[in-house]
Amino acid sequence: MTNEDIEQNLAAIAELASAHGVKVVLAGVLPISDYHQKPDVVAQVIRRPTTRINAVNTWLRQYAAEHGHVYLDYAPAVADARGMLKREFSEDDLHPNALGYAAMAPLAEAAIAEAMKK
Repeated sequence: MTNEDIEQNLAAIAELASAHGVKVVLAGVLPISDYHQKPDVVAQVIRRPTTRINAVNTWLRQYAAEHGHVYLDYAPAVADARGMLKREFSEDDLHPNALGYAAMAPLAEAAIAEAMKK
């Protein structure tokens, strides 16, 4: 799937939601990491390079601003100095664990509150 495919799908979902009066929060794609060095980690880092994640997130941020949606950026709360998902926030370098979700929850709550004001 190309970035353009992803963008078209997300735009279609947001437009459908808006058309039905749903407040839209577009959350950025989470960073991944390579700390656990499992065999599938190398493949996932190749499939999801930081540059691609950043490109999709840049588009999401711009799309949200242009369409009056809220953009939720989890990266400042879950990324380390390398821009990778913090080691302690995932066991598989892709999905957040309980600590990761605990760091993300206040940001999600704030984004929902902001969307509800619109």
